[in-house]
Amino acid sequence: MDPVLLGEIFSALMFFGVIGMLMLGFPVAFTLAGTSLIFAFVGSHFGVFDFSNFSALAGRYTGFMTNEVLVAVPLFIFMGVMLERSRIAEQLLMTMSKLFGNLRGGLGMSVIVVGALLAASTGVVGATVVTMGLISLPAMLRAGYDPRLASGVICASGTLGQIIPPSTVLIFMADMLAGINAQVQMSQGNFAPDPVSVGDLFAGAFIPGLLLVGLYLLWMVFKAFTDPESCPATPLTNDERKRLFKEVFVALVPPLLLIMAVLGSILGGIATPTEAASVGAVGAMALAGLRWKLSWAVLKEAVVATATITSMIFIIIFGASVFAIVFRQMGGDALVHEFLSGMPGGAIGAMIVVMMIMFVLGFILDTFEIIFIVIPITAPILLTLGLDPVWLGVMVGVNLQTSFLTPPFGFSLFYLRGVAPAHVSTGQIYQGALPFVVLQIIAIALLFIFPELVTWLPKQLY
Repeated sequence: MDPVLLGEIFSALMFFGVIGMLMLGFPVAFTLAGTSLIFAFVGSHFGVFDFSNFSALAGRYTGFMTNEVLVAVPLFIFMGVMLERSRIAEQLLMTMSKLFGNLRGGLGMSVIVVGALLAASTGVVGATVVTMGLISLPAMLRAGYDPRLASGVICASGTLGQIIPPSTVLIFMADMLAGINAQVQMSQGNFAPDPVSVGDLFAGAFIPGLLLVGLYLLWMVFKAFTDPESCPATPLTNDERKRLFKEVFVALVPPLLLIMAVLGSILGGIATPTEAASVGAVGAMALAGLRWKLSWAVLKEAVVATATITSMIFIIIFGASVFAIVFRQMGGDALVHEFLSGMPGGAIGAMIVVMMIMFVLGFILDTFEIIFIVIPITAPILLTLGLDPVWLGVMVGVNLQTSFLTPPFGFSLFYLRGVAPAHVSTGQIYQGALPFVVLQIIAIALLFIFPELVTWLPKQLY
């Protein structure tokens, strides 16, 4: 058999082999590296892979560890974990619920707003959904909310951490797309390519994030008018009303100033993401200290959680590097290029196919696993076909957010199921998520039709 064809067959089998092993429950990082090594041995036996290609791994690993941009990841994670463990996020949610409580649907609106604020501080979907599920779901059920509506609002708001800056997913995608875009541009004869930075992706995701928050709020307003029994008002007592202004100032203003300082410094070009993340980490500790919530136990929990999450992400990167080397050297790139280039509709047709594949993978894999496997394989072809790298990154983020919200396999639904009371059924959680999935699809359609919603702000700022 032709060695080129045989290599492409092996690369395709390796991709589906990795997916199959992950579905059996094997750890992601070791599955990526282990399955790739097995196919490397098989490929070497048939003469379609050379083990000398692995000499590039040391340089890649050193590059990941010395990449200044990626230093922002553990800092942003620490900032979010500190705000969660010091119960600042809980106080924020309870205060916002009082602020909107006199309105029908007001409690749901407060959950959406706080979900957006937590997304801008944690950037981690699971932590946001669990935090809001533990705090706001019991409060919404006590207020008489329909369990389906309450569950849907919490799941949807929790997934905003996927797309609203400073999402850790966007940081990694920006780093990958920057390198891929430079390679593509140079292969096309442009030896001074426009750089793609974390700030570009943050700016590109800003308006889509606000768009999603706006759609969620409109849905709550619609439910308040058409089905008021599902989201009744929760009026305050006279004593609570008297204390409200002070509570809002204490609970809302400091975290809001911190988020604005972090995001504003990045979007305004005042600080790099790493510098802004360090300010955010120190600021979160300062907020916890000012409220007498900072103790050795809280600090230890935050540090351990940050180290655990960061280690999980980076070990996946290391495994994905082995996969990428074997896949490319056996001809997988050529196979994907032929497949996507032959799609009807050109670049948009290819983009739709990639989005559908990633959407389905979102049912069985975590965000980081998907982007580390799929982006290096598909992004070079999509950028060669003329797609904007910032638009591509934001579209992937919104698409995976939608996948995480879609029954029956959405991760956000599983997170909420784990902390929801037993009398809230899984079926009710699924039913509550469906309207928000429709809103997500509307948002994706708008971003497809009007890509300027993503590309306009980065062009204005940079």
